[in-house]
Amino acid sequence: MLRGNYPATVDGKGRLKIPTAFKTFIDENYGPDFYITSLDGQSVRVYPFNVWREVEEKLKAVPSMNKAKKKFLDRTNYYGQMAKMDSQGRVLIPSMLRESAAMRGEVAVLGYLDRLDVWNQDRYREYLDREAFTDEDMRGLSDLGI
Repeated sequence: MLRGNYPATVDGKGRLKIPTAFKTFIDENYGPDFYITSLDGQSVRVYPFNVWREVEEKLKAVPSMNKAKKKFLDRTNYYGQMAKMDSQGRVLIPSMLRESAAMRGEVAVLGYLDRLDVWNQDRYREYLDREAFTDEDMRGLSDLGI
């Protein structure tokens, strides 16, 4: 699984260097192809392409008029592009998404089990402060047996 936070850098050309801890797992389990997107333009979601294909298959089974499906696809298509990891472990973040998510310099690369989320360091700390972990959140996890 992809887990933890490993700081990384987005270079001047907009390439994210996948942290070694994640790259090793990705190489062994997924390969070099990715779908890079966002739901809100504030952060970047890096899906190994096999994982993204599973998402698409689930969405394909949902009726085309489903409002949540349309909203999800509107956003993930608007911000999204295919990418291939180069021999140095870098992937190109699409320019529109790079701008909206402030992807330059030091970033936080977080493992979310089967995908990576990438945040501007300052923006992520603000997000954590704004979205406090509540007793209700704890009850929700407890209901799931966690």
